[in-house]
This record gives sequence, C-alpha cells and structure tokens, in this order.
Amino acid sequence: MKLVVGLGNPGRRYEGTRHNIGYAVLRELARRFGTTQPWGKFHGELIEADVDGQKVLLLSPTTFMNRSGASVQEAKSFYKLADENLLVVCDDLNLPVGKLRFRAEGSSGGQKGLEDIIKRLATEDFSRLRIGVGAAPEGWDWANYVLSRFTPEESPVAEQAVALAADAVADWVRKDIAFCMNQYN
Repeated sequence: MKLVVGLGNPGRRYEGTRHNIGYAVLRELARRFGTTQPWGKFHGELIEADVDGQKVLLLSPTTFMNRSGASVQEAKSFYKLADENLLVVCDDLNLPVGKLRFRAEGSSGGQKGLEDIIKRLATEDFSRLRIGVGAAPEGWDWANYVLSRFTPEESPVAEQAVALAADAVADWVRKDIAFCMNQYN
C-alpha cells in the first residue's frame, strides 16, 4: 500500500491558491483512480484509490499547512507504512510555475508543511514531488504570495502541471522514485 499526501490549507479562502497545488493534484488523482468517497480521518480527508491494482491512500491534511506532520504521522503509523511508501506533493517557490521535481529524500527547502512532516516523522527519507509556483515578485512577502492565486497567464500552466503531476504520481505508484526522477525532473 502507498500513501500519497497532498499539502494545502482547508477552506474556501485557500482554494485555488499556490499553496494548495498539492490538494489540486490529489483531487485529480481521486477523479482518475478514486474508489471511495472522501471521509474524515487522521486530521484530514482520506480517499482510497486503485492504480493498476495497487491500493493507494490519498490524504489531504486539514490541519493547515504548517501542521501537516500530525496527519501524516497518524496515517503512516496506523497503516504501518515504510518510508519508501510515502509520497508528499507540495508547492515550491524555488521552481518556475509548472516545473515538477521529484526527490527521494532531503530537507524541507523552507516548505513549512514538509518541515513539519520531517519533524514529526524524525526522518527526511521519504519521497516528495515539488510543483513550482514561481518566486515571489520583488516586494512581496513570501507568505502572502503562496496564499495568492495564479495570474491569468500562469493558470493554464498550473492546470497542466496538476495533470502532469497526477500522471507522475501514478508512475511513482507503478514504478519507483528513481524512474520518476529520471522521467520528470
């Protein structure tokens, strides 16, 4: 079994923001592969999915971004999942809008949701898929920027990135992180 976690903030206020691109990818995965209706579990919204016969849990923590680790820790512990069966999907300010980057391990790179997950799990040894949301323009506070929506010019690129990221997550389930790093980075 695999656990795919999409990071974001709950509530209408945050829908469509740069910070919620992880949620958008999980919605697309649920549309394509979901086998259950969403239900509340592990301080999040959980959906079961099937990718070519492989059971996948899609978890969107509802703890707000900076406390995502509590949700991930509960789910991972409950299902007794190994680190290699966890993939976290999140936004990245250091990548251009729409650029995907897989990593098998590593630091949070300043992403607060990843930072909390690393702290709660006491390891950096899990896969992550970062999706570029672009750097904050001159004079913008980064926190306000990630809570902003994509511009009309960026929106089609972000939508394509969500679809491609869903393809990439399915490949991670079918194959492995090494394949995905070679294919998508």
